[in-house]
Amino acid sequence: MLASPARPTACLALADGTIFYGQGFGATGQTVAELCFNTSMSGYQEIMTDPSYAGQVVTFTFPHIGNVGVNPEDDETADPVAAGMVVKWMPTEASNWRAVGGLSDWLAARGRIAIGGVDTRRLTRAIRAQGAPHVALAHDPEGKFDLARLVEAARGFSGLTGLDLAKDVTCAQSYRWDEMRWAWPEGYARQVAPKHKVVAVDYGAKRNILRCLASAGCDVTVLPASATYDDVMAHSPDGVFLSNGPGDPAATGTYAVPMIRDLLDKTELPIFGICLGHQMLALALGGKTIKMNHGHHGANHPVKDMETGKVEITSMNHGFAVDSQTLPRGVVETHVSLFDGSNCGIRMADRPVFSVQHHPEASPGPQDSFYLFERFAASMAAAG
Repeated sequence: MLASPARPTACLALADGTIFYGQGFGATGQTVAELCFNTSMSGYQEIMTDPSYAGQVVTFTFPHIGNVGVNPEDDETADPVAAGMVVKWMPTEASNWRAVGGLSDWLAARGRIAIGGVDTRRLTRAIRAQGAPHVALAHDPEGKFDLARLVEAARGFSGLTGLDLAKDVTCAQSYRWDEMRWAWPEGYARQVAPKHKVVAVDYGAKRNILRCLASAGCDVTVLPASATYDDVMAHSPDGVFLSNGPGDPAATGTYAVPMIRDLLDKTELPIFGICLGHQMLALALGGKTIKMNHGHHGANHPVKDMETGKVEITSMNHGFAVDSQTLPRGVVETHVSLFDGSNCGIRMADRPVFSVQHHPEASPGPQDSFYLFERFAASMAAAG
């Protein structure tokens, strides 16, 4: 057990019995989840509202979290999806011209617990060594904690393996999207002259992905994760996009994979997938997915394009990966992580069907891979 500071108001209990004390902010109460770490130096608001973080508490390795405040333009979905956050330093007063509020108040209003004053270096090393642990995070202004019950709650968490979380974060009904990427000084402009009709299947889509599609000339209709082949084709799309999302891809694949296989078998439509969408496509093509030790979460991940030799710095957020050894003949591995060699991209050898594990829309992160949206648009133009 780690030494506690004076009057801790929050604690993080790991399933192995380790306790990290700190100061709570945001909402009060308790939550259980898987613990991961993110190495991004900016974009904490985008990270907390990324649906791919459902079921996870995020440890931020960068210490200056909360310093630029929050604003509604940076939300990737309506409310935070990550279960909670762990930071080294307590948030300071917001200092940024775009800020409309502070991080602590924003979290409190949305029911998300946070803990500051934690040795995040030690915690990150623990995650690397033992894999993403199950944890209980508690915030009590009076500092009253039943440590045994917190550890028991952490041990009782079922974990993400076998868990379909896409159904919890997907949209309830279809909708149109025409907002494009943020640009100075207009902000978010609207796409008024789209060239391609795209159906985006929402497994937990980030808004900036949809903005990138619109900016690439797409008229985007978003459908729920449970959309069938007939649902998709009812919109007469020029292409189909498979979004990011949380949870175990094998669990989501029970209903998503049959739809994608129908698209592959019955049409010649271009298909583009990101993150969970990449994993769904790989499963539909005959590959398999595996749980990673601690996953990839950050905005500094080097990925190599195996076909051009180019190395891109990318944004990543995933705890499962496609097992490249299971990819069938006719499916080409296009990208690999230079951190651990794991698969980061595939394509069909003879059709405009491709996907990547990383996030070319960034938000937060570098924009090295934005060309993939343009490639998708070009494939629809060529097919049409």
